[in-house]
Amino acid sequence: MPFKELVPRLPGHAWLILSGDAVSAVGAGLTLPFLLVYLHDVRGIELGLAGLVLSTIAVAGLAGTPVGGLLADRFGARRPAAAGLVLAAAGTAGMIGVRSAWEAALSAAVYGFGVAVTEPAFQALLSTSVPPARRSQIFAVRHALLNVGLSAGSLLAAFLVDFSSPQTFVTIFVVDACTFLTFAVLIARAPGRGHTAPGYKARSSGTRGGYREILADRLLLRICVSVAVVFTCGYAQYYSAYPIFSIETGGLDAGTLQLTFLANTCTVVLAQLLVLRLVTGRRRTIAFAWSAGLMAIAWLIVVGAAQLGGGPAAVAAFMAAMVLFAVGETLMAPSVPVIVNDLASDDSRGRYNGVHSFAQTLGYIIGPAVAGAALGSGHGSLLFLGLALALGLVALQATRIDRLLTPAANLVGAGPADASDAHTERTHHGD
Repeated sequence: MPFKELVPRLPGHAWLILSGDAVSAVGAGLTLPFLLVYLHDVRGIELGLAGLVLSTIAVAGLAGTPVGGLLADRFGARRPAAAGLVLAAAGTAGMIGVRSAWEAALSAAVYGFGVAVTEPAFQALLSTSVPPARRSQIFAVRHALLNVGLSAGSLLAAFLVDFSSPQTFVTIFVVDACTFLTFAVLIARAPGRGHTAPGYKARSSGTRGGYREILADRLLLRICVSVAVVFTCGYAQYYSAYPIFSIETGGLDAGTLQLTFLANTCTVVLAQLLVLRLVTGRRRTIAFAWSAGLMAIAWLIVVGAAQLGGGPAAVAAFMAAMVLFAVGETLMAPSVPVIVNDLASDDSRGRYNGVHSFAQTLGYIIGPAVAGAALGSGHGSLLFLGLALALGLVALQATRIDRLLTPAANLVGAGPADASDAHTERTHHGD
């Protein structure tokens, strides 16, 4: 199938803000992998305190996501998204001159809060940048571009960063701050009108209030509890438990570990649009169930690979696990965020995304804590078996949610070659 047939026909303004998101991801790829090293080796901050600085980012995110969602409903999605990016740029730039742990923690808090404010507002903006049938497409494209950006940033950092030269770290933090500001400008200046979705009504009263009415939607809560489990047992472990376990128990070295990460990233980038095409016209909840199920299988393979004692067979098994995990990611992107946005009414969309983002952030906080406790006590294999079990239960829960959604809210939208939808986009946007 030609690549151009896989690329969704999104309106021009949607591609504009997606490109800003990808540029910002390049900046994150430049700095985040080196932040702990920078604080400890370059600025001389004790390693334990430097770790707490990184935790500050996630804790600030817990405060920022509900604020971002609330502001998006009260003032529209563009302004909070752009304001959050400016805050994130300020936090990143603040890292340049830190000399103590408290200064680093302050910059990290500003950065984490800014990113968290942006996320629910930007998700709301994405969902209204295209017709409802295109929402699965725009979230899938975003996931692919984020991985491209993060990978490009990490690769660029490998050429720019010199551990003996603090100035190289200054350079990457300046570049990261500039990518946030570029993204903010693109959001603020992007043209286009929002698309609403008749019939996609939240169960809330629709008033521009706080979160009490949003939290009364039990279906949203069920979905977000599942999301929190997936991020605790899936995504967070990919960054925390998996690297340590694969090296200390699985016998991988740093180079082969990077190969497994590369297998994951390449699979996401290459498979995301193909997976989107395959799930088009199918139920989002089933895609969600398969997503959690594949992540569970990936962790089971990791446990098995660790028993091989290293060598080519172990490397191949770990790479296969990361490929399966990546396919799970590509199924998550066009399903769960779209369900959340289709449940929301237009005046509650920001808060719905705020609850969803809060669940993700909570998972990123709980996951490493669970991993540290289990690995520290020598129970790595039991940890991954437990993670697989929890993800399997999420898959079962997704099939139950399937019965609670209307077909309109549960169907992955039309494919990229849908001429009638393309006509609608041209009518609204002149693209």
